[in-house]
Amino acid sequence: MEAGSSLSHKSEETEAQGDTVCTEVKEHDAEATNPEDGIREAVTEEAQNDECEGSVCSTEEEVVPDEEKDASSDKELSDSASTDNTLEDSSEFSGRPLVVCEKKELCSPFGADLVSSHREEDVTAESWRMHRKHVFVLSEAGKPIYSRYGNEEALSSTMGVMMALVSFVQSGNNIIHSIYSDDHKVVFLQRGPLVLVSVSRTLQSEIQLHSELLYVYYQIISMLTQASVARIFERKKNYDLRRLLTGSEKILDNLLNLIDSDPSFLLGAVQCLPLSSSLRESLSQILQKATTSNLVFSILIAKNQLVTIVQERTVIDDTRLDPVDLHLLLNLIRASSAFQAGEVWTPICLPRFNPNGYFYAYISYLDPDCTVCLLLLSTDREAFYSISDCKKKIEESMATHNSIQAISSALQSQSYSISLLGVPDLRHFMYKPLDIPENHKQLTQLTSPEVEAPYCSEEEKVRLFDLYRYLHSRIHSTTRPLRLIYHVAEKETLLAWVTRKFELYTCFSPLVTKASAINAITKLLRWIKKEEDRLFIRNPPKYTTASNTSRGSRSSRGGSDSIDNGFLTLL
Repeated sequence: MEAGSSLSHKSEETEAQGDTVCTEVKEHDAEATNPEDGIREAVTEEAQNDECEGSVCSTEEEVVPDEEKDASSDKELSDSASTDNTLEDSSEFSGRPLVVCEKKELCSPFGADLVSSHREEDVTAESWRMHRKHVFVLSEAGKPIYSRYGNEEALSSTMGVMMALVSFVQSGNNIIHSIYSDDHKVVFLQRGPLVLVSVSRTLQSEIQLHSELLYVYYQIISMLTQASVARIFERKKNYDLRRLLTGSEKILDNLLNLIDSDPSFLLGAVQCLPLSSSLRESLSQILQKATTSNLVFSILIAKNQLVTIVQERTVIDDTRLDPVDLHLLLNLIRASSAFQAGEVWTPICLPRFNPNGYFYAYISYLDPDCTVCLLLLSTDREAFYSISDCKKKIEESMATHNSIQAISSALQSQSYSISLLGVPDLRHFMYKPLDIPENHKQLTQLTSPEVEAPYCSEEEKVRLFDLYRYLHSRIHSTTRPLRLIYHVAEKETLLAWVTRKFELYTCFSPLVTKASAINAITKLLRWIKKEEDRLFIRNPPKYTTASNTSRGSRSSRGGSDSIDNGFLTLL
C-alpha cells in the first residue's frame, strides 16, 4: 500500500547477524578488472561494515600495496568455519514445512512438464488451503475470471472480499499493494479493469510475486489485447470475461507452473539451446533467406529452448523483442497440443512490444516428434500462404544441411553437466550476461547447467529454487540492494554476485570456504567466456523484407486489435 495507508506492516528485510556476507550497491564503484579481486574487495568492505552492527555506514578504504591487500583478503576470506559465521536466516528456511502436493502441482524446477489443472478442487478442503501459492484474477466489479486452484464460481465470495479491500483503500485515494500475516503474503496488482491477487506462503518477496502477477496479466492480454479488455469493461462493467477466455485456463495454469520452476522467469531472460556457433549461424542464415513482405520475426525453438531468432532490420532499429513476450509465446506453444496438428495461423499480441495490436503467428513443428518448432510472426493477416512458402524453403534447406539431426543430437542432453566445467565443489549456477551492446538489440539470455545430485528429488529441487529466489530478492531489494551475498544454508553454501557485466548465482557444497568459492567462480567465469559462442546468441542476425515499414509505424508494431480474433478456437 502507499505510505500512510498500510493495513499491516512488516519489515521486508531483517539485517544479517550471521553468515551471509553482503555488500551495498554503490553507483560510483568501479567494476573489478579481475573477478577474484572484485569479490575480495566486496567481502572485505562488508567485513568493515559489520562493525556498524548492521547499519548503513561508509568507510574510506586504506591504500595498501597489492601484495598486502591480497594477503589480508585471503586471511579474511578463509575463516568460513569461525564462530562468527552462524547460520543466517536458517530459521527462515527451516521454520516452515516444504509443501509439495501429492498431485504434483509443483513442477520439477528448471524444466518441468505440464501438470493437470485443479478446476474441480474443493475450495473448502484443507488441501486447497495448503497450496504454497494461490493466484486469483477478477474484474473491478468483483466478477471472477481465473483461479489457479478451484472453481471460480465457488470462489466468487472470496474474490468479492478481495475487491472490497481494493475499493476500501481506493476510497481513501490510496492503492493497496500487499498485506502481510504471520505465514502469508497477499500481493495485489491492478491493471485497468483487472485485479490480480497472489496469496503466498512461500519465502518470495513482494516484488517477485508482483512480477508473477504481471506475467499472468500479460498472458491474458496476449490473447485479447489491452485495448479490447478496456473497451469491453467501458461498455459493461460487470462483464464476465471468462466468455472470451474459455479454454485458456490450461495456458495460465502452465504459465504459473513454469514460473515456479524455470529460472528464466526469475532472471527475466531466455535460455538458449547450447549449440556450436557454426551450426547456429547456419540455422540463422537459413531463416534469413526465407523471407516475405511484412515478416517481422523468425524464431526457431527446440523443446522450449531458443535455437535462433532473426528480426526484420527496421524492427531492430525500433525496439527488441522482450524476454517476457518470448516467454508467453513459448508457454502458449507448450500448453496447447493443437499446435502439433499441422500448420497453425493465429493472432497473438506481444504485450511488451505493443499491448494494443496483434501479430499473426505461423506455428509449425518441423519433425515427427514435435521437438523442433518454427514460429514466424507477420503483421499481415492475409499472409498465411506466403508465410507457409517460407516454411517450405526452411524445411528444404534444413534437410539439405541435416539440421534437424544436428538439433536432435544437441537435445539428447537438454543442457550440460556441471562436471564439464571441472570446478570442484560447484553444484549448480545461473549466469545472466549484462554487457550487451545496445546496438545489438538482442534478447537478454541466461545459461544454467542441468540440476544434478544431490538435488534429484522433487523436494530438493524446490528447496534449491527457493534459495535462489531468496538470494535474488536480496540482490534486487528496493530498500537495500546488494552487490554480493555469501550465504551458508543447512545443506549448501551459496554465493550471488551482480556487476555491470553479469548476474551470477552459484551453489556449492556446504564445507566450501570463501577462498575456495572465489577461486571456483574465477574458473567458472573463464569457462563461460570460453564457451559463450555456444551458450548465447552473441550477434543476432537480421534481414530486410520487401515492404519495409517506417520506423515506429503502426504496421510494424502489430495489426488490428479486434476482439473476434479466432485465437481461442485453437484451445
